[in-house]
Amino acid sequence: MAKTAKKTNSKTKRKEGWRARMTRRLRRYVLLGSAGALALLLVLVLAYSLFNPPTTWTIQSERSRLGEVNHFWVPMDDIAPVVARSVVAAEDANFCRHWGFDVNAIRAAIDAGAQRGASTISQQVVKNAYLWQGRSWLRKAMETAITPLVEMTWSKRRIVEVYLNVAEFDEGVFGIGAAAQHYFDEAPADLSATQAARLASVLPSPKTRSASRITNAQARRVASIVDGAATIDRDGRADCFQ
Repeated sequence: MAKTAKKTNSKTKRKEGWRARMTRRLRRYVLLGSAGALALLLVLVLAYSLFNPPTTWTIQSERSRLGEVNHFWVPMDDIAPVVARSVVAAEDANFCRHWGFDVNAIRAAIDAGAQRGASTISQQVVKNAYLWQGRSWLRKAMETAITPLVEMTWSKRRIVEVYLNVAEFDEGVFGIGAAAQHYFDEAPADLSATQAARLASVLPSPKTRSASRITNAQARRVASIVDGAATIDRDGRADCFQ
C-alpha cells in the first residue's frame, strides 16, 4: 500500500511539474509573441513617419475589385495650403489642439446617440494606413492603440500629408493628386478655396458624394468648409501643419 501511494504521489508530482513547465513555456511564448508584435508595430509607425506608405489595405482591396485605381503621392509642399485647411476644417477643426482623440467630439457623438462620427484625422490616418475599413470592435481597438503612437512619433504636418495622400475621394480615386486631376484637371498646388472645399466635402463618404455633382445640402457644406478653413487660419488652429 505504501509503495502504491508513493508511486501515485510520484506520478502526480511529475504531472504537476510537466504542467508547470508547459505553463511557463506558454507564458514565455505569449510574451515573446506580444513583444515581437509590438516591435513590428513600432517599426511600421516609425517607418511611415519618414517613408510614404506604398499602398493601403483599402487601395489594394479596390484595385482587386476594380482592376486598377488612380493613386499617386504628392508631397505636402506641392499641395495648396488651403487644401489642408479645408480638410481639417471639415473633418477635425481641433486637430492642432488634441493628442489624437477629440474628447469633446466623442462626448457630442455619445449625446447624439452615435448618429455622428467622432474620429479625428489622426484616427482616420491610422485606419487608412495600417488597418481596414469597417466597424468591428477589433479594428477600433487596434486604431485606439496605434493612434497615440502615431501622435507621439509623427509631426502634425506629416499626419495631414499622409491623410491627404491615402484618403479616397471617389470610387478608385485615392489621394489629393488623383482627386484634383479627376475632378478639376488641376494640380493640387493650383486648387482654389472652393475646389478644395468641394474635395473636402466628399469625405468621409466618397462613394455617396461627388466633388463635381454636388447637391444643395453639399453646396451648403462647401460654403461652411470655405468659412471654416479661413477661420482656423485666422485663429491659429492651422498653425501645427502649415
